Amino acid sequence: MQVRTERRSNRDRTEATRAQLIAAARKLFAEKSYAEIGTPEIVALAGVTRGALYHHFADKQALFAAVAEAEAAAVATEIEQAAPDDLSPREALLAGSSAYLEAMQAPGRTRLLLLDGPAVLGRIGMDEIDDRHGNRTLREGLAMAMRAGALRKLPLAALTSLLAAAFDRAALAVDAGAPAAEQMEVITALIDGLMLPARP
Repeated sequence: MQVRTERRSNRDRTEATRAQLIAAARKLFAEKSYAEIGTPEIVALAGVTRGALYHHFADKQALFAAVAEAEAAAVATEIEQAAPDDLSPREALLAGSSAYLEAMQAPGRTRLLLLDGPAVLGRIGMDEIDDRHGNRTLREGLAMAMRAGALRKLPLAALTSLLAAAFDRAALAVDAGAPAAEQMEVITALIDGLMLPARP
């Protein structure tokens, strides 16, 4: 019993330290670019040693990847919460699109995921993260709409990739000051252009 408690306690401490590092890095990466942040700043804000950082992460890039993964997962969660199963395929796609734009307005998130992410992790590395999270939700929504006969049957991977790129451009535009309503108006027109006429 004592051994099991100690193991749980050690695991809890390990997870807490990792979470502290990710939270501190996220705060700093949101405020400045990746290149401007050094590991001494991160460990100071996290309240841990550099040894603790390198115990959990190979280097600053690996820590950034963990931050990007957590941010992408948070965006996907917001999309999924906004598009419950009882919505029609069109409503689900639009609700998810709107939730994406909203989620990307969290301070620093656009830079983390759309600017620094590809620059630090490479396009392939960032695409892998996207495919596990935001792009996964989009792909699932498009596939569901096709199965329901509500959306034109098109190559799913290509459609997901091209629509995701449009959403990312919209998020960047909103981050730069463009009205979110205008971006959503165009996204709605894109999605409606892919929808099939309702069956009689």
